[in-house]
Amino acid sequence: MATRKKVKLVLQNGRTMVGWGFGYDGPCDGEVVFSTAMVGYTESLTDPSFSGQILCLTYPILGNYGIPPMEVDAYGIIKSFESEKIWIRGLVVTDYSENYSHWDAVQSLGDWMAEQKIPGICGIDTRLLTQILREEGTMLGKIVPADDESPFDVPDPHLDNQAALVSCKEIIRYGKGDKKVVLVDCGVKHQILRNLVIRGVEVIRVPWDYDFNQLEWDGLFLSNGPGDPMHCQVTVEHVRKAMETGKPICGICMGNQLLGLAVGAKTYKLKYGHRSHNQPVRQCGTDKCYITAQNHGFAVDDATLPADWEPYFINMNDGTNEGIRHKTKPYFSAQFHPEASSGPEDTEFIFDDFISKL
Repeated sequence: MATRKKVKLVLQNGRTMVGWGFGYDGPCDGEVVFSTAMVGYTESLTDPSFSGQILCLTYPILGNYGIPPMEVDAYGIIKSFESEKIWIRGLVVTDYSENYSHWDAVQSLGDWMAEQKIPGICGIDTRLLTQILREEGTMLGKIVPADDESPFDVPDPHLDNQAALVSCKEIIRYGKGDKKVVLVDCGVKHQILRNLVIRGVEVIRVPWDYDFNQLEWDGLFLSNGPGDPMHCQVTVEHVRKAMETGKPICGICMGNQLLGLAVGAKTYKLKYGHRSHNQPVRQCGTDKCYITAQNHGFAVDDATLPADWEPYFINMNDGTNEGIRHKTKPYFSAQFHPEASSGPEDTEFIFDDFISKL
C-alpha cells in the first residue's frame, strides 16, 4: 500500500471518495455504474457493453485469481475474454489483491490494466457508492489524483455512438455450415460468437452500420452493445428491411432494443440499469423463471409495442422488459445474456430456438 498513490473518485453530485490507485497511473472519466457479479472480472472488463463507463464491482476482493493468457480456440474466437481489449474506462473496488494465485494466470489484474492504460481505485466503500447510484441513478464521474482540484467537466458518453466505437471495422467470418447467420456487431461478446459457431452455422460478423441485406443469409442475429440504441438508426433501418424477408431474427441485449425500435417501439434509460449475474426473469404467459446475467442501461417500453408483438420475458425485480417476440413470425429477442460469460447458463435455449428456425 505504501507504493500506491492517493487518488479520488469524484461524482457528478459533488461527492468525493478518496482511495488508492492501482493499474494505470492516470486520470479517467465516464458514467459510473455498478455490477453485483461475484466472479468474472476478466470477462466484464473486456465486455464492449461497458464502453464509456467507470465500473464499480461490489464483490469486496478483486484480482486474487489474476489474468489468463490471451488465447484463441479452434474457431479463432478468444478464450477467457469477451473481446481483444479492456473497454471500461476505470475500475472501482474495495480491496485489490496484488498477489494472485491461479493455475492459468500469467499476470496480475493491475499490470494488465496498466498495460492498457486503465486506472483503478481501491480502498473505498463500494457498498456506499452502490447505495448512492441506486438512490440517485448512475451518474458521471472521474478518477483523478487526490490533490486534483480541477472543475468537474465530464462529457456524457451516451451523447456519443458507443456502438460505432466498439464494432468491428470489416466483415469477419467464423465456422462452417450449411446455414449462414449474419451477426450485426454493435459490441458483440465473443461467447455469443462461440455459442452460434458450435451449433454448426457459419457466422458472418458485420460492422454495426453495414447493409447486410446485400449478403446471402439464413438468419439475422443482433448483438449486445454499449450506450443509447437511438444512435444506431442506420442499423434499425437495415433490420426493418430484413424483416420483409420473413427470415429468422434474434437479438441479445442491445439487439433487443434495436429490434424494438425497428418495429416502432420506444426505448428509455433505466435509473441504474441491470448489471449482475442474478437477475430473475419470467417467461411471459408461463410460470417459468430463470436466473440471468445482464449488462444494460436502456430498456424497451412494453406499452409501445405494436399489436402483433408481445413481451417475451419480464424482469421479476422491477417489471421491466426482458425480451420481445412477434406473435406469428420467427422474430424474438432477449434483454439478458443467455451466453452468460461469466454467469448462469439457464437460458442457452435461446440459441437453440434461433438455430431451429433457420
